[in-house]
Amino acid sequence: MKFVKPPLSVDEQVVLLQRRGMAFDDAAAARHTLLHINYYRLRAYWLPFEIEATTDGDHTFRPGTYFEDVIASYTFDQRLKLILMDAIERIEISLRTRWTHELALRYGSHAYLQSKLFSDIGQYDRCLQSLRDEVKRSHETFIKHYRATYCDPELPPIWAVCEVLTLGQLSQWLGNLKRRSDRQAIAQPYGFDEIILCTFSHHLATVRNLCAHHSRVWNRKLTIRMKLPARPAEVAAWFNPIQSQKIYNTLLMLSLMLDRICPESCWKHRLMELMTSMPSSTAEAMGFPENWEDLPLWSIAKSLR
Repeated sequence: MKFVKPPLSVDEQVVLLQRRGMAFDDAAAARHTLLHINYYRLRAYWLPFEIEATTDGDHTFRPGTYFEDVIASYTFDQRLKLILMDAIERIEISLRTRWTHELALRYGSHAYLQSKLFSDIGQYDRCLQSLRDEVKRSHETFIKHYRATYCDPELPPIWAVCEVLTLGQLSQWLGNLKRRSDRQAIAQPYGFDEIILCTFSHHLATVRNLCAHHSRVWNRKLTIRMKLPARPAEVAAWFNPIQSQKIYNTLLMLSLMLDRICPESCWKHRLMELMTSMPSSTAEAMGFPENWEDLPLWSIAKSLR
């Protein structure tokens, strides 16, 4: 089938939405919004308001659907991503530090150059080449200093190169460590088994990329899942395995890790304020279980708000 849909002006976009059943409190404000936020981008946020398709292929909206409701969901998603990025930054820096600290003390300044420490040599070679590329592109002062001062080894020590690794690259280095004892030592301060930490770091890299590229998060099905912890049992019961592809389990894991990394953080309270500002259907779309606010982790934060 050949694509033949013509482009629409902003006025035509508003008319189309009205024909499909969407209402507007302020059509002029909606036009302004559509000048700056792509119609196709907003489409992901009005999908939950749609019902069956018409004969021409267009879906109509449930009665009482307002453009302003769609923008409220869009704004909520923006705020959620800012909160997510705050937590991810802290955890990414912590993971870099743990990876660096354990490997440097156990195997020396250039531990990552020892291929025998890693399981999959093909993956190791790819990771090392990616790291070389990152170092070559880097304009960081500490990288320039190493190049100007040392020639052997070619690459800087692990405590320098870790600062140019992306979270995705770090998760691959971490997951490819051959010895479980190394992975377990890195995971120990977080209170989780190394398998949980490795799968979560891989999962978190995907979530981080969604946030960084301004993609929708709030009701998305996440393709890269994390393994849910089974211990301690009282904590494992807080997760929602039925909605394992939704963002709730990610948020819960972030909160648990932040409690270990920076227990004085108010991140949990900020998240709860955001969640309770929206209808309960928003939480449901994100995989939050029923009565989630009563779970110990969240109820403590709730009482301190």
